[in-house]
Amino acid sequence: MRHRQRRRRRPGGPSQITARLTIPFVGEISGTWEPADAERSAAWELYLQLVTRVSVEELGDDEGFLREALSSFYTFFDTTRDILRRHGPDIAPPVPPGHISFAVLAVTVLNRVLRPLLASWHPRLAAYESQRPEGHDPVAWEREWEHADALRGAIAEVRRALRLLARTLQEVAGVGDLIDLPAPRTPEDAPTRANRGTPPRRFKQVLTLRTLLRTLPKSEVALAA
Repeated sequence: MRHRQRRRRRPGGPSQITARLTIPFVGEISGTWEPADAERSAAWELYLQLVTRVSVEELGDDEGFLREALSSFYTFFDTTRDILRRHGPDIAPPVPPGHISFAVLAVTVLNRVLRPLLASWHPRLAAYESQRPEGHDPVAWEREWEHADALRGAIAEVRRALRLLARTLQEVAGVGDLIDLPAPRTPEDAPTRANRGTPPRRFKQVLTLRTLLRTLPKSEVALAA
């Protein structure tokens, strides 16, 4: 029996969305976006740039390299300007009050989100890096900086803004989620004849707790909640 090949719908994206962008330490801008085809194309390009950089990945206190994050923001700045230049006026149409365009969002990110961070922190970090003793590990030296936590906090604020931008671009481009991708399965999670039907180890505690709650009297369950 022949199976028909499933035809995929070409993503088109919504005809209108409400876009919102948080500007660290300032506030937010929002408005109605009615994207044209050129804006959808530009949205996909910028979305792809965001999800393939460290720009939208949250880092723990002992993770990452601040210099790498700033360098990524610098290259993203140049890439965004290149997208604006290549797509031209079609992505910057005149819009009435309460409406926005791709260009409005992109330029706002450059001038209100990235530029203040880079202008303030790049020279300060560079000055500190220049004092690193020969042979001293650069990551360890960076983490010894008295302003490292403050810069990490500023980067986290910018990342939150870029993540919100990425979600907006994803919606406009009409594409799937490339930010929160499922984690690959480890060999211990793969079902075998012996453990088939047994939940992975990370779920056992949750299931055990649910089973326990079902065995308690209702009054004790209320207290436990």
